[in-house]
Amino acid sequence: MTEERSNGRRRSQELRRGRALVSPGAGALPVLVVTGLVREAAALGSDVVPLISGADAGLLRRALDERAKGAFSAVVSFGLAGGLDPSLSPGTMIVANGVVAESERFACSPGLVRVLIEGFSGAGVAAREGLVAGVEAPIMTAEGKARLFRESGALAVDMESHLAAAFARQRGLPFAAARVVSDPAGRALPPLAAKAVRADGSVDLPLVLRELGREPRQLLGLIAAGLDSGAAFRTLGRCGPHIGPLLRLALS
Repeated sequence: MTEERSNGRRRSQELRRGRALVSPGAGALPVLVVTGLVREAAALGSDVVPLISGADAGLLRRALDERAKGAFSAVVSFGLAGGLDPSLSPGTMIVANGVVAESERFACSPGLVRVLIEGFSGAGVAAREGLVAGVEAPIMTAEGKARLFRESGALAVDMESHLAAAFARQRGLPFAAARVVSDPAGRALPPLAAKAVRADGSVDLPLVLRELGREPRQLLGLIAAGLDSGAAFRTLGRCGPHIGPLLRLALS
């Protein structure tokens, strides 16, 4: 096992045990980074505060409420997203210039958008700028993605960005969202994908195996989703360590 993979696994274990691993520097307020999965949070550096939703909007709302008295310098939504724009392939980084959710629209801080795009470019990742949609439940079908694309014009969709943006707006904090396309617009997800995430943001492998035993036809869809997410996690791994330093630069 390489040192990088070993460090990533160790960080995932620490995150599951609830350790923030924050060292933002003397006198500096940390950046709150909202993710859905432990593996997404493990791509971050140790200089931010990760908050893992477990892909559950209700859990994330409660977790954000618990942090209402915390002091942060900014809020970032970071992780995977479902593609809505058919031109986007797995692994495409999107830096949002706004977040849409039903009848609401949240602005992203232009300075943070610019710094993230330029910083990711320096890491060899060409980011797309555009809208991201926030939803309460995963969109599992290509038809559902196409409908949301027509209605919202968003490039991608996730389950955390709108809640993180609302928290930032309530607190008067700068907000940004950096999301990587995992399943592309034309890809339907197998039903078990909606059940496989535990409340702590880790993957429930025994449940996945049980579901495959009951309905093995889901295996091909799961393999495709795994290949898509592999490309997405590689992009997250290249960009995640830069989130803290880039935002400190933007906010200094």
